[in-house]
Amino acid sequence: MIQDRYMNLKLSERGAMISIATYLVLSALKLFVGISMGSRALRADGFNNVTDILASVAVLIGLKLSQRPADSDHPYGHWKSETIASLFASFIMMAVGVQVLFDGAQSIFNGHEERPDLLAAWIGLLCAAIMFSVYAYNKRLSKKTGSNSVLAAAKDNFSDGCVSIGASIGIFGAQIHLNWLDSAAAFVIGLLICKTAWDIFRESSYRLSDGFDDKTLHAFNHLVHSVPGVEGVRDIRGRNYGNNTVIDLVIVVNPDMSLREAHRISSRVEAVLMDKYDVFEVHVHVEPNE
Repeated sequence: MIQDRYMNLKLSERGAMISIATYLVLSALKLFVGISMGSRALRADGFNNVTDILASVAVLIGLKLSQRPADSDHPYGHWKSETIASLFASFIMMAVGVQVLFDGAQSIFNGHEERPDLLAAWIGLLCAAIMFSVYAYNKRLSKKTGSNSVLAAAKDNFSDGCVSIGASIGIFGAQIHLNWLDSAAAFVIGLLICKTAWDIFRESSYRLSDGFDDKTLHAFNHLVHSVPGVEGVRDIRGRNYGNNTVIDLVIVVNPDMSLREAHRISSRVEAVLMDKYDVFEVHVHVEPNE
């Protein structure tokens, strides 16, 4: 099982590398076209993709570090490296997002009379189509590997495609003398970058602080109660190591049964949680029903 999880991490790297390669090309194209053709929206979209490069590199580094086996300093392994990398990426994204937001607001306040070239809008739509293709690939990959970071990258790919469409709309609007629309689109893109950074920060910090979904724990609790021989669950807790779920629980059994039978029941509890919910590790403590 552990070997399969390491293989999934290795496979997940492919999604991060494809995202990095795509963002490198698209960010360079958008920044060049946005600056040379006078589109603040497309330029802001280019900076958005620069933050995506940094985020994807952080995810790739995290995936590689997560594959390191447990050692004396990390007896539980290095699974959380992926989450730490995502947290670091959110800080960079927020810094760039605030800068793009500020530039867009300043442009709206000062007035933006330059009308961007129409070609910039078509470039934006082309970039959107490419990003939607990368989104579809990474979404399929996340389902195959069960990687939350690849799924987050897929969602980011989708939002980037939508941002490029928004930038193109702003440029098309400028063609009918709504020049402010291009600056407004840049401002909205800045907001989206900040929102994406906040979402990544919130999810990463939640996992690093051992937050766990109550509904999931309730489902685990209900499943454990259905195991023959379990008369109750006194305590159940969950935490995440990267994409791996670890459960600690205290079950109640008949006080007259043998230690061997109690051990069999705890083993069945471990097996059912691992089989049904793909839990990585289950630590079961058995107590008599008094």
